Amino acid sequence: MTKNEELLISTVGDYKKFDEVKAVVISGSSTGKTEDNSSDYDIYIYCTKEPDVDERKKIALKYSDKPEIDNHYFETGDVYYLKETGKPIDIMYRSLESIEGNIRWVWEGCNASLGYTTCFVYNVNISKILFDRDGWFKNLQEKTRRSFPELLAKNIVTKNFNYLKDVMFSYYDQLKTAVERGDYVSVNHRSAAFLASYFDIIFAMNKLLHPGEKKLVEYAKKHCKILPENFEQDVNALALGDVEQRLAAAEKLTENIRKCVQNF
Repeated sequence: MTKNEELLISTVGDYKKFDEVKAVVISGSSTGKTEDNSSDYDIYIYCTKEPDVDERKKIALKYSDKPEIDNHYFETGDVYYLKETGKPIDIMYRSLESIEGNIRWVWEGCNASLGYTTCFVYNVNISKILFDRDGWFKNLQEKTRRSFPELLAKNIVTKNFNYLKDVMFSYYDQLKTAVERGDYVSVNHRSAAFLASYFDIIFAMNKLLHPGEKKLVEYAKKHCKILPENFEQDVNALALGDVEQRLAAAEKLTENIRKCVQNF
């Protein structure tokens, strides 16, 4: 067992003392097999209410000299570096109702969003249980282990593909306007949104849960049997190309993935 793993186990022991904590899991790159030297430990604490901030700070100060406690940028969280090893720790607090609601809405109700539809399902699916007071998380995780729902895949593909280029005020339309205006901030924003929906389509067609924001080209090449023609080249052109190249790249991406969608 490494020093980081020893400290992780010790940290879990501290948090499971709170009665309101139902489960503690580790997820993200550590369990999704995408970890590298810059990866952190993503710890999710599922609770009926958030543990007391002062008590959380006491725990963090056992392991770090300068923790940041009670951030609210995304989910409520505490972040710090382990002072013994320098490993970054990202602790996030989730209510039982919020994650159960997401699984129910997306995975069971087959409702699609524009981009990242199944990311929370993926997060639960790949989590490693560190503490599970009464089996609540195991039961939730089991729901994500069934086959990808056919209706969900179709809903994701339909909703996201149409908005790439085929409807009014599509991502393509918005990108075209941004290019014509020379609005570089908007060009980047619309390019990112386009790619979010594009990858949602790809993973849905391949009946794969969406792994999030990192290393998507690498992940898709490794795991997807269905990929559009010139996939990597066109994605990089939209993500990295000059402003004038972005629109042409978006059009190529749309038309090449259209061929896959028509056969789906």
